[in-house]
Amino acid sequence: MNVNTGTGMVLAVALSAALVAGCGRKEDAVTKAEKKDVAAGVPAPGIAEVKAIAEEGFIYGLPIVMNYAVMYDYVIDKNSGQWKAPFNQIHNEARVFTYQDTAIVTPNSDTPYSLLWMDLRAEPMVLSVPAVDKNRYYSVMLNDGNTFNYGYIGSRATGSEAGDYLVVGPNWKGETPAGIKKVFRSTTDFSLAAYRTQLIDPKDMPNVQKVQAGYKVQPLSAYLKQPAPPAAPAVDFPKIDKELVKTNFFEYLDFALQFAPPGPEEEAIRARLASIGIGPGKKFEFKDLSLEHKAAILLAMKEGDGKVEKYLEAGQKDINGWKVGSLFGDRAFYNGDWLKRAAAAKGGIYGNDAVEAMYPLTKTLASGEQLDGSKHKYTLTFAKDRFPPVNAFWSVTMYDGKTQLLIKNPIDRYLINSPMLPSMKKNKDGSLTLYIQKDSPGKDKEANWLPAPDGPIYLVMRLYWPKTEPPSILPPGEGTWQPPGVVRVD
Repeated sequence: MNVNTGTGMVLAVALSAALVAGCGRKEDAVTKAEKKDVAAGVPAPGIAEVKAIAEEGFIYGLPIVMNYAVMYDYVIDKNSGQWKAPFNQIHNEARVFTYQDTAIVTPNSDTPYSLLWMDLRAEPMVLSVPAVDKNRYYSVMLNDGNTFNYGYIGSRATGSEAGDYLVVGPNWKGETPAGIKKVFRSTTDFSLAAYRTQLIDPKDMPNVQKVQAGYKVQPLSAYLKQPAPPAAPAVDFPKIDKELVKTNFFEYLDFALQFAPPGPEEEAIRARLASIGIGPGKKFEFKDLSLEHKAAILLAMKEGDGKVEKYLEAGQKDINGWKVGSLFGDRAFYNGDWLKRAAAAKGGIYGNDAVEAMYPLTKTLASGEQLDGSKHKYTLTFAKDRFPPVNAFWSVTMYDGKTQLLIKNPIDRYLINSPMLPSMKKNKDGSLTLYIQKDSPGKDKEANWLPAPDGPIYLVMRLYWPKTEPPSILPPGEGTWQPPGVVRVD
């Protein structure tokens, strides 16, 4: 899934309009940083280097700011329209996401979510899961403020048995208590646990709710039946304004970084950002920048965003028009590749590691022609015995190609997935054809209809717990199973 910050952070900002907004002041953040450099005997960056550092910083910071925007809407601003629950409380969604859910783009509509945002500053949290039927897939993805997937609990990772797991912050030092099956360390003070519980069909929701009721969370002190430590200090969280993000991006990054101790691979980028006045404890006020620095920063952000878009287009293997690759993982997975991490966040923040789920995605035919429901009808056919190879289940979800949101449609169908196969019509040769179009293909084909928008189409395939033995989509982009291409039929 991905955060929706207006235009997905695309900075088609008119430079002239932004430059007029507030006169530059001599003592802006960049100038102050330059003076410090000079005083320390370090050459101050020129305007070209300021732009280069800001571009690098935008790419580095994009997932961090996007994550903060979601956290703000979900657990801080009760009036956001997307608020879920306070920190350290699980919020269970007894439904799948629909077109009305707009804080997250490319949301999964297969598995009802349970969401837990953790504040790990005062003490660790204990996450307890119930025993879950082996025929029902579930996972708990642990994702921190750096958007690193730093651990998993669930069907694939830990099995279907009940268990207690400890999640600790970056600075925690302590012994692992008795009864704890595993310890997971977040790289940031605030962290998300995203629970996905498989829904077999609409009538299955009461069973999902029973599983969700078994998800428990408590502070370590409560688990040990000990007095709680002193509470962490209150935080003045800056309000997320989707327009302000376009210019005040680095102010949000300043704020978020104070809760994210740098890893070894971050020291260089953090030092470069500090040289232009960006970093934890700093206050990068865009409105106070000189006109020259404003122009450099805005251009840097726009070009950085363009590089992220380009990576999404070319950074994965093109297979029959589908982009197939692996963009999500932990700190070691990214190893300082900030462009890959930014592309992952923009393409679908909070996505799974490849071993947990694969996400072939497409906006085109194999020829490269853009998919457009206002102009054409399409089909997608899986040959007999060539369905996506998974241990859990698979799906194909339809999104609006402009917004990456689910689309309103007359049959309230946002996806077709493998649990629906018994109710679908197969072809005489055993293959399965999906009809991808904005209008009904006719009553006789409606069981196989995936309603499309009246405009650009964005399709995402999901393979939960992909099989590792052939045929397999793994390793990403090199597997023996390949998604079939979408075909235009008119």
